Amino acid sequence: MTHSAAAPPALDESELAARVASLSLEQKVRLLTGADFWSLHPEPAVGLRRLIVSDGPAGVRGERWDERDPSANVPSPTALAATWDEELVEELGGLLASEARRKGVDVVLAPTVNLHRTPYGGRHFECFSEDPLLTARIGVSFVCGIQDAGVGATVKHFVANDSETERMTLDARIDERTLRELYLAPFEAIVREAGVWSVMAAYNGVNGEPMTESRLLRDLLQRELGFDGLVMSDWFATRSTEASARAALDLVMPGPVGPWGDSLVAAVRAGNVDPAAIDDKVLRLLRLAARVGALEGTTPAPTPTYDDAEIASTLRRTAAASFVLASNDRGLLPLDPGALRRIAVVGPNAGAARTLGGGSATVFPPYTVSPLEGLRAALEPRVEIVHAVGVKASTRVPIAGAPWLHVPGSGEPGVEVRFLDADGTLLASERRPGCAFTWLGSSDHEGPIARIEVNTVLRATEPGTYTVGASGLGRYWMSVGGEIAFDEQLELRPGADIVEGIMVPPQATHDAELAAGEEIAILLAHELGPLPDEPGSVGVNFQLNLAPPYRGDDHEIEHAIAVARGADVVILVVGTTEEVESEGFDRASLSLPGRQDELVRRVAAANPKTIVVVNAGAPVLMPWAQDVAAVLIAWFPGQEFGNALADVLLGLAEPGGRLPTTWPTAEAGLPSTRPIDGVLQYDEGLSVGYRDRQRDGRTTLFPFGHGLGFSSWEYESIDAPRHAQPGAAVRITVAVRNTGRRRSREVVQVYASRPDSAVQRPVRWLVGFASVRAEPGEQASATIIVPPRAFEHWGVEEGRWVLEPGAFDLAAGSSSALLPMSTRITVA
Repeated sequence: MTHSAAAPPALDESELAARVASLSLEQKVRLLTGADFWSLHPEPAVGLRRLIVSDGPAGVRGERWDERDPSANVPSPTALAATWDEELVEELGGLLASEARRKGVDVVLAPTVNLHRTPYGGRHFECFSEDPLLTARIGVSFVCGIQDAGVGATVKHFVANDSETERMTLDARIDERTLRELYLAPFEAIVREAGVWSVMAAYNGVNGEPMTESRLLRDLLQRELGFDGLVMSDWFATRSTEASARAALDLVMPGPVGPWGDSLVAAVRAGNVDPAAIDDKVLRLLRLAARVGALEGTTPAPTPTYDDAEIASTLRRTAAASFVLASNDRGLLPLDPGALRRIAVVGPNAGAARTLGGGSATVFPPYTVSPLEGLRAALEPRVEIVHAVGVKASTRVPIAGAPWLHVPGSGEPGVEVRFLDADGTLLASERRPGCAFTWLGSSDHEGPIARIEVNTVLRATEPGTYTVGASGLGRYWMSVGGEIAFDEQLELRPGADIVEGIMVPPQATHDAELAAGEEIAILLAHELGPLPDEPGSVGVNFQLNLAPPYRGDDHEIEHAIAVARGADVVILVVGTTEEVESEGFDRASLSLPGRQDELVRRVAAANPKTIVVVNAGAPVLMPWAQDVAAVLIAWFPGQEFGNALADVLLGLAEPGGRLPTTWPTAEAGLPSTRPIDGVLQYDEGLSVGYRDRQRDGRTTLFPFGHGLGFSSWEYESIDAPRHAQPGAAVRITVAVRNTGRRRSREVVQVYASRPDSAVQRPVRWLVGFASVRAEPGEQASATIIVPPRAFEHWGVEEGRWVLEPGAFDLAAGSSSALLPMSTRITVA
């Protein structure tokens, strides 16, 4: 697949430079810090309008972060990488560009191309893969899909932001060869091949330098790779004036407050920062503005438009293509709908699935289809669908919602939100269907807001204990039925990342015993503390929480067993929660939370036809993997989860995914995310994931690249030249045959290894892949072009890429652990 790195037609460089020169120093510096949380300052003197950026790995959020402005929720980046399908990912990039333009967004803050160094990484779901080549190829397609449609992409987080613990301050110590061959490789490819328009500098440091002050920005990005775009900081990552300004950091985010501003003007006038550096930063900002059409006299590339049906169809197809059929030893899948009378849909994620991970990638989709809903839509009334929760996976009280809450005096579902000043005067009110409230920078209402109140009526649907509460940081009080239930100051735990306070904030709760049909008034108040300087200015994130009656795990497990015994087949959906998998913190364990492992074992014992669907963005331990009929890894698959799952389970679509990361059998020996005295040592070097010489498949449950599909394939031959010249690409042809009974897709993977190398190397490394499709009995040929870099290593002494002449083994197969075809090539 080839891509064009060319930018859309823009202003001549001399015209851009002239516009820069027309500005005063103060005007220039003002442009280099954001105007607010999500936008850049306009500058009429040079024809620059307000330019808007938005997070976008799982959907384009826009400036408003709530259910009033929903976003198409695409499968998580790990799911996209699991497709191993560059054309599909590029198509999805076009959809994200369309979403961006619909929301007035110019630049999408994605993709994230940090590596899956360890499955403990809390933001694992937001990254593509443990492998730099797969990450690079999926990332290039993602960026091209967005930018070819006239919207900017931002590759992040440059570099080595591979874990969350102490991410703001940690210093990642990485040897130069590992840094070049693994962690910088995706950034290099996306700059060179996709021509990405912006890069985000990470919070962390690398080898003693904070990334917002790192020499890598200028020496590698600009000079070596020829990057002509803009480097922005991660939000609040810039902590210095002169050091960051002398580096090739161009934009401090967010604004309007930051370490540059007047301090940077003074540093320039004092001779401590070169005025030419300021001009270069502004030039890069205007160049980005020209590319997205935010500069007078420029027009961006046309953006495709999608209607709701087209969005749903694309997301449904993409999700199915990402699902990995990890095991199907008993041949139970695909299911035959005609042979089914009753299906049990069980598990904590069956009725309320997780479609995306936590943190800045979070969006509010217009709807989500749970596995239960998807199977009901596909099979009822012909097949009876019965449901059991099984266990509670989360210890938190969830966000409140339908069908329990109603706006006072109206019966309308939802709540009334009231904004008051310090005297209790009502400034504004609004009705909201959802109960997660976030305002970053502005409340959309004028006035000095001192308190926010949420009023609602809780109507019990069944008798029992209803738990109501609040989540957030600061002071909250709640009255239930006119009586004060609590008045508490909720604090972030010591040492916690601020994003943890947004995604899994502390909670205060109250239990209310209600009869069926009984109604009770709920008032939640959040006191904002000191008044902001600007009317309408507020930075708030809190939730109203509600849990209906729950009879306990013991009761629910027994109910699930009973339901399973009476079913033809069981679909058991397990997964992670926002408490264990989110931005802002790393995972402490790879085990499924709660008693999910026990649930799987006991349900499988009751019905051997149990299919486990794993709804997680990163590997989890599966001590029961050999006890169930099939395991399907569904990731965080976006809003069409349930429909895509029904398509795959019933054979309407093939599970197209292959693992983009290794799934271990146990936690022993995995790289740590815990810095010691502020330093995180990447001691494993090149031995990440499947490359680990010590592992070599021995402790792997499911290997990198693995995925079964609904057919079987025979590898018949591999054809490659016996010799290759240094610096030349190598063409390999692998012949495969579909030996199954269905039309199917196979992802042919080629790995290199070097016998008796004088250079330390991983056991093998991915050098290329291609997919083929064939009818039953049909042969197909996959052509893989292996780039020259695949045979080179970074020479630390030479300071460049170096070839060790000699013989390389090339092996082809369906995963890193199953490589039936091999050949040897001499590169010299």
